[in-house]
Amino acid sequence: MPAALAVLTAGLLAFHRAVPNSVGRVGSLLEAFLPWLGLMVPVLLGLALLRRSAAALVALLLPSVAWTYLFGGLLLPEADGAAHEVVAVQHNVSDENTDPAGTARALAGAEPDLIALEELTPRALPVYERTLATDYPHHAVRGTVGLWSKHPLTDSRLLDIRPRGLMETWNRGLRTVVHTPHGEIAAYVAHLPSVRVGAGGLASSRRDESAGLLGKAVAAEKLQSVILLGDLNSTVDDRGLAPLTSRMNAAERGFAFSFPADFPVARIDQVMARSATVDHVRTLPATGSDHLPIAARITLD
Repeated sequence: MPAALAVLTAGLLAFHRAVPNSVGRVGSLLEAFLPWLGLMVPVLLGLALLRRSAAALVALLLPSVAWTYLFGGLLLPEADGAAHEVVAVQHNVSDENTDPAGTARALAGAEPDLIALEELTPRALPVYERTLATDYPHHAVRGTVGLWSKHPLTDSRLLDIRPRGLMETWNRGLRTVVHTPHGEIAAYVAHLPSVRVGAGGLASSRRDESAGLLGKAVAAEKLQSVILLGDLNSTVDDRGLAPLTSRMNAAERGFAFSFPADFPVARIDQVMARSATVDHVRTLPATGSDHLPIAARITLD
């Protein structure tokens, strides 16, 4: 039995794209928590030792190698900073956050170049603007998302990633140009629709549709360097985000599980790039949100 389970675990890791998504989006659900399959290895190791099964011990090499291939690089230590580097913080601050000023100060304390926020409310927005004004004099807000920057911003506009059936007031996308000392960067801030897990499986059709619209916008972007920051409501392994993630580079190092804040099990907050490398991503201490902030180091090409 341990040997068979080891082979099954290895198969799910190596061939997760083969798991069908037609019923209940089971494939996407598996991919959202794919790194956690690695926990099967120590469990099966204990069973193999208990049963003194040489075959099971050999079979355990399969999931160990598959997991290391997929995720081992994320465990490597952070590399030294590069000359053309941008540090960005991404945070869904929560529309129920009771301490926006404290949240803003905590994010600024990481000393990033860019701070992207989602779930901004009319009541909290002036607090973020006032608290961040000194260190981040440039900002753009559209709907419930915004970007604060140490560098000038131009050409800021609403990005329409609204799925069909949602009201026109649903505005969760922003595109702007950041004028860094290393050149211009098209910066996108997005908050994709939420997903739900129920008896019928994973309900993610609106999120997937929104990801497709965001992917088309990135593909049409004329500036070479692009940074995307946002709450994408899934991990970069989820095939539902493929129209977007196939066009962008994800973090090379760091797991940075960001949700839920009390017991993080997945990184659904993302920093990705095109014509740039997301060298490392890490979580920051908890704020008044149900998400943890993440900070990323990005090297421009």
